[in-house]
Amino acid sequence: MSDLTNFLVAHASAPKWQDAAAELILGLKPITVEHRLGFLYVTDAFADSLKEISIFLRETTGVPHWVGTVGFGICAPGKEYFGEAAMAAMVAPIPKDAFRVFNGITEDTGPTVASVSAWLGDVPPLIVTHADPRNQHVPQIIEDLSSETDGFLIGGLTASNGAHPQLADDVAEGEVSGVMMSLEAVPVAAALTQGCSPIGEVHRITAAEENILIEIDGRPALDVFKEDIGEILARDLSKVAGYIFAALPVSGSDTGDYLVRNLTGIDPDQGLIAIGEYVNAGDPIMFCRRDHDSAVEDMRRMLGDLRKRAGNAPIRGGLYFSCCARGPNQFGDDSKELGLISEELGDFPLVGFFANGEISNNRLYGYTGVLTLFL
Repeated sequence: MSDLTNFLVAHASAPKWQDAAAELILGLKPITVEHRLGFLYVTDAFADSLKEISIFLRETTGVPHWVGTVGFGICAPGKEYFGEAAMAAMVAPIPKDAFRVFNGITEDTGPTVASVSAWLGDVPPLIVTHADPRNQHVPQIIEDLSSETDGFLIGGLTASNGAHPQLADDVAEGEVSGVMMSLEAVPVAAALTQGCSPIGEVHRITAAEENILIEIDGRPALDVFKEDIGEILARDLSKVAGYIFAALPVSGSDTGDYLVRNLTGIDPDQGLIAIGEYVNAGDPIMFCRRDHDSAVEDMRRMLGDLRKRAGNAPIRGGLYFSCCARGPNQFGDDSKELGLISEELGDFPLVGFFANGEISNNRLYGYTGVLTLFL
């Protein structure tokens, strides 16, 4: 493939967005008229300037369409930016009829789906999705977008200590937006890695009220929990915070996916456990631990799977959406999480961000990494 139709990537850090953006422009070469779509991610130090940055990039590069958002950290090839003002951009040479930018979804997906209905073909689209975590309708929007388009969603929730903007040609807050891409024109391989590993077996909830587990397998929920986590942790339940989580197996998943949810409370007297999700009697549940070794092991599993699925096809570009609790918080400093991607798959253009929740297919996850390769 000629250099004129390659995915291009650049990333930079500077106190002022103008200086970082100028460095980006120097790195995004050679841009051609074939580069019609750009992905832009900035750390929250630049959250208030996302609109100005996107306008500057559009005008100086000539790339007409841009999507992206803000993260506590951002991803670049083999590099993570945390705790500093930084930005990363990737421009893609995609035919103009192969994608549709969408924005403005705050609850009802109907108008957006109707606007692309004539464009949607027989092959389900890939939908790169960015969402404001403060919008309570986001989980339902994700589910509706998937079911109404038959699309496969990837993306994440904006993570910021300040403004929470999403970029999809225009910049707004409080919404779900992104870009739909034709998988006929833009082949991809996508996969998810969990940041936790299961402990114990899959159980069945036999009594619950909203987010409170009352009975598991017909026994007090806390008794089952203590057996799974082991005697040492069971003697001092204060040590499970941030280490042990609830895991809700995903129905119909052929890869054993599960949704990780926080433990939000334990009542030793009543034998109750509260988790960060509403559940019902009959739902499956297990418990999992979150640690460095589990995350690295599952990351390598995912990368090996993607390498096999890519076959001999060159990797043209990639998007990576990881939980803000991963990165240096779980893998260590010196960009070790992104370094694993480079180590296993080689160097290729890649951008993404560390999110407040990750989107894969039709669900919102936590503590995961979602990697998509353009082939």
